[in-house]
Amino acid sequence: MSEYPAGGPPPQIPATRAPAPRSKPATTLRQRLAELRGPAVAPHPLDARALAALAANPGCKRRALLDGAGVDKAVLATALGSPAAFGQSQFAFVRGNAFEAKVKADGGTELLRLLVERLGGGAEAPASAVVPDLTAAGPEGRAARTALALREATAAGDWALLDHPMLALEVAGSPAYLEPDAVVVHPDGTWTVVEIKSFPMIDGSADAAKVGAAARQSAVYVLALERIAAKTEGARVGHRILLVCPKDFSNLPTASVVDVRKQRAVTSRQLTRLTRVEDIAAALPEGTTFDPGRSPEELGSAVESVPAAYAPECLAACELAFHCRAKARAEGAVESLGRSVRGELGGLTTVAGVLAAAAGKEGDPADPTVAALRRAAALRAEALAGVDGGVPCR
Repeated sequence: MSEYPAGGPPPQIPATRAPAPRSKPATTLRQRLAELRGPAVAPHPLDARALAALAANPGCKRRALLDGAGVDKAVLATALGSPAAFGQSQFAFVRGNAFEAKVKADGGTELLRLLVERLGGGAEAPASAVVPDLTAAGPEGRAARTALALREATAAGDWALLDHPMLALEVAGSPAYLEPDAVVVHPDGTWTVVEIKSFPMIDGSADAAKVGAAARQSAVYVLALERIAAKTEGARVGHRILLVCPKDFSNLPTASVVDVRKQRAVTSRQLTRLTRVEDIAAALPEGTTFDPGRSPEELGSAVESVPAAYAPECLAACELAFHCRAKARAEGAVESLGRSVRGELGGLTTVAGVLAAAAGKEGDPADPTVAALRRAAALRAEALAGVDGGVPCR
């Protein structure tokens, strides 16, 4: 007996639709950066000093990625066998903290006196200032609390001293949290960055190189403050910062005003030129990580997978500079001789190529660089021949 009705077609059984495969969730930038530095490794904070050094060499994708991922470059350099040979001594660190505490004692009375004396235009120093509480959970919370305190102080129209505020600045698509020594809010709505350093100011002037470094560091703070000031009515970020240092060879504070407009413009332009961290990370081989627990061979391969832009100036600003210098020298790269030399040599990228061009073995004679090298080689040979022949040099 048929199971279908007599003379009727078999019933249509609805097709069972297979469940659509679940798409794998895209890896967020935060997850990718955590994989790069190692799942169990806490991110190393990116401070203003590192940002200033990064802005001085915006073509170095290696430093941009490592700083953006929060990799501790000092630990990485040690794991690679090329530890950094610089850093602040513990004695200098303790001395600097003690001097800063003295400057900010009694609610910052001495600090405000120095500020008004240098920037007040004859006004009297305030007897006191509002010191808002900036404590909050995590750097994001502290940055939000700082922004709120700045808005409240500006609206109040009185003196306010923000002790170690937290500022946020996006760099190459990755957030950086910065902590200046202090920011003073004036009654007219001006915000002034205060940098407290432990190097001495002798007869009213300090070491030019150290002052320049402090100016570049403060320019980063100014950029971060400008992001908040743009959303705060009546606020204006001052481009003259107050640099406080010990006077002569004592522990008494003195101060000078440093105009950072030039440093701010240069830093802003260089930070804008930085390739986004996510673009650099996307070009890396699968499984690349800078976890210090990996073997030196694995770490070396990971580091070399990111292009670098080494220059001798990196030795004073980057913990990986000694590793990069060793690689540049091993490859005979002209970058190891300095940026100016690299710029003069045009398409000649190796020391061996430069020597071959100077000796007439390689290169186009019509190339001005090659012609200059051969002329210099001829003059050198002529000078050496004169010395060997007993002809005195004039």
